Amino acid sequence: MIFEEIREVICEQLEVSKEEVLLDTTFEDLGADSLDLFQVVIEIEEKYGIQLEDAEKIKSVRDAVNYVEAQVKA
Repeated sequence: MIFEEIREVICEQLEVSKEEVLLDTTFEDLGADSLDLFQVVIEIEEKYGIQLEDAEKIKSVRDAVNYVEAQVKA
């Protein structure tokens, strides 16, 4: 499941526990700054072989999952 994979990336990059990362969790909730979010985006891009457009619009874990799901289907 894409959520599980993205959650792993977020936990690794932001050094947070899986329990802290839910679909409705925002990156702000996790204390991520713009550099942290950039690192998460890079990892997701590499993992799925996609290019995240408008990365600044990704505010929550759900946003990231929805974006990746849409890109993988396309």
